Amino acid sequence: MDVRSVDGSAGDVDYGAIGSGYADYRRPDPRIAGFIADALGGARTVVNVGAGSGSYESAAPAVTAVEPSESMRAQRAARLPRAIDAVAENLPFANGEFDGAMTLFSVHQWSDVEAGLREMRRVTRGPVVVLTCDPELVRNFWLYEYAPEVLDTEARRYPPVGKMAAALGGTVSVRPVPIPLDCTDGFNEAYYGRPEMLLNPAARQACSAWSFVDDSVRERFTARLSADLDSGAWDERFGHLRGRPLYEGSLVIVRATPGQEEEEEEEEG
Repeated sequence: MDVRSVDGSAGDVDYGAIGSGYADYRRPDPRIAGFIADALGGARTVVNVGAGSGSYESAAPAVTAVEPSESMRAQRAARLPRAIDAVAENLPFANGEFDGAMTLFSVHQWSDVEAGLREMRRVTRGPVVVLTCDPELVRNFWLYEYAPEVLDTEARRYPPVGKMAAALGGTVSVRPVPIPLDCTDGFNEAYYGRPEMLLNPAARQACSAWSFVDDSVRERFTARLSADLDSGAWDERFGHLRGRPLYEGSLVIVRATPGQEEEEEEEEG
């Protein structure tokens, strides 16, 4: 069943309410883009599921975008192809229609992750690439000491890597993605060495986990972090991160290629 918000968002986030400035803070980072392109392995035709405003679509020559949120589709740049209004769990494509598939910072918002990943596998001849966060690692970030509710939310929402691997089948690899200090894609860990950025409500709004906590959590976070930055307490404990060029946190790429049996079934079909 295709259950959506008024905006058309599928899953647990209403981007009609929180997505207005998403494209301003979630700009594709070229170094992360390189990891995605490498994982796609030269695939020419790629379906981007949960495409949002179109980040990282330069990773493939020909991208078909799928995005259920009206507000996110409206933020796509004019140079990008129009996104198809559909959900991951019911992709309107033929079996094996694409060379590759990708979904980036999206699986944790789907209503049925396993069904969505099986659909991606169905419509794809080659690699399926998932950029996501490992829920086993998200609480290792310093933010947990200031807003544990936010990272508890992320740990709950991000699907376990093993669950995704089982749904995709075939040969699966998991690769950590180092985050650069000046990362332009503003998810929480992108600010590992720039804590002041997370004091900006607009920057937080671009990370959907913040929409699951109430005002008291945000107010407590702002007060505590501001005080620790003013006193030097944050820098005393975490200041070494300000000069670290790369940070290996919870960000990973899960890559699945079809096994021999799946390839034979596609040929017979």
